Amino acid sequence: MKLAEARRFVPGRRSKKGYALQRDWRTQSQLLAMIWPGVAIMIVFNFFPLFGLVMAFKDYDPISGIKGIFTSPWNRFENFTMMFHDFQFWPMVRNTLGINLLGSLVGIPVTLGFALLLNEITSAKFKSLIQTVTYLPHFLSWVIYGGLFITLLNPQGGIINYLLTELHLVSKPIQFLADPSYFWGLAIVTNLLKDIGWGAILYLAAMAGIEQSLYEAAAIDGAGRFKRMLHITIPGIMPTLMILVIFAVSGMLNNNFTQIYVFQNSLNLPASQVIDTYVYQTGLLQFQFDTATAIGLLKSVLALLLLVGANYASNKLTKSGLF
Repeated sequence: MKLAEARRFVPGRRSKKGYALQRDWRTQSQLLAMIWPGVAIMIVFNFFPLFGLVMAFKDYDPISGIKGIFTSPWNRFENFTMMFHDFQFWPMVRNTLGINLLGSLVGIPVTLGFALLLNEITSAKFKSLIQTVTYLPHFLSWVIYGGLFITLLNPQGGIINYLLTELHLVSKPIQFLADPSYFWGLAIVTNLLKDIGWGAILYLAAMAGIEQSLYEAAAIDGAGRFKRMLHITIPGIMPTLMILVIFAVSGMLNNNFTQIYVFQNSLNLPASQVIDTYVYQTGLLQFQFDTATAIGLLKSVLALLLLVGANYASNKLTKSGLF
């Protein structure tokens, strides 16, 4: 055995990798110290609550407190059975999937088109103005933003109904928030108007990484703006687009709770009751924590399956994905 190989087996001798790791911890201690608060928060709020998932398989009594999570009797899958037999379950699944699916089918192409058009603006000042105006709603809370739309859509004095009646498009004011048939469209349009500017940031960042020489060569060959956009820009941002599509598919069971809760009322409940609001009402208002936990667990498992499936399809079709 060579001397260098023999030294590897000397007890207590530290490898070069060990010395390198110790050196990194010593030289980057300040940077590592900045990570620990985030790690601690993630452990407290993301990992510790995982112990509460056992409530999905127990007959939990809220009076027993935290101790009841471990001492409550097991009831196997009874909470899931109760969930499937609830008359609100299938309507809320339909609402959740309908709002998210239609929202993605409308939101992704519109946001992509907006980013493509924004990228073609040559005036820096005008482009900056458009970006500022479209980014601003993203930083408003849904309480403020939703309240603004509630005022605009008010059948008594709202500017939307006023314009519709003055233009003789309708004979009487429309009850947008009281009629369930309008809720899906309201949720999709308001979410799109709020986040279209923010969503375009990712596309613009991807477009900034495309080689400008490709556009110059295409322009020399006689390609117009539309053809350069179609054959250079869109293929160049395809990996980013597919990642956003994967996220949209994996989040198909998640709604913006604050948005839905702001617009929801007893009149539009047949179209506005989604999984997130149902979990809130079941868990926090009715104190059925075991049933709410079962719903949340099932939603997480299905979201994981959707994520893996969408990523697999993306890798097969476009050779790009998250993993």
